[in-house]
Amino acid sequence: MQDPELAVKELHRIKEIGLVGIQIGSNIENKNLNEPEFNPIWEACEKLGLAVMVHPWNMMGKKHMGRYWLPWLVGMPAETSRAMCSMIFGGIFDRYPKLRVNFCHASGSFLATLGRIEHGFNCRPDLVAIDNPVNPREYCGKYWVDCITHDPLMLEYILKLQGSKRITLGSDYPFPLGDLEIGKFIEEMNLRKICC
Repeated sequence: MQDPELAVKELHRIKEIGLVGIQIGSNIENKNLNEPEFNPIWEACEKLGLAVMVHPWNMMGKKHMGRYWLPWLVGMPAETSRAMCSMIFGGIFDRYPKLRVNFCHASGSFLATLGRIEHGFNCRPDLVAIDNPVNPREYCGKYWVDCITHDPLMLEYILKLQGSKRITLGSDYPFPLGDLEIGKFIEEMNLRKICC
């Protein structure tokens, strides 16, 4: 991602060897994912039909929250929201409508704070809607998120916003917060009643 020209060549190689997607971080050397220099990468992923999984990393504010494992507990969810907001507000999903993107950890804090994000979009379009006039809520169901909420109530909320066809099974393996019994809490939920 640091060299879009080389990245596009690598995407073609990935496609040639039969892989179906890539994983990237939530920012690239602290640059948001909507930066114009990344457009050739999004264009190539869309054209080649390669899925993109975004996992948080290089958490903002990490050096100021060293105690209590806050980079993992607070920073990662914020990073995923940062990635989603930058792609939505930057118009990436409109520019590349066939681009398939899956955001880890059930969107981090994005869907949980969508009301606040939408409110900011509506009350300060001069600051938020400068590159994309579409309400961020309109994008629900146009990207994928995994099911890693560690909380049945939050998963129910995300199912209502996203729909069951835009939620993938996730494990977060091999990271320390990974689900060691993949899908166990989901199997214990009565999802047929919730989503069908």
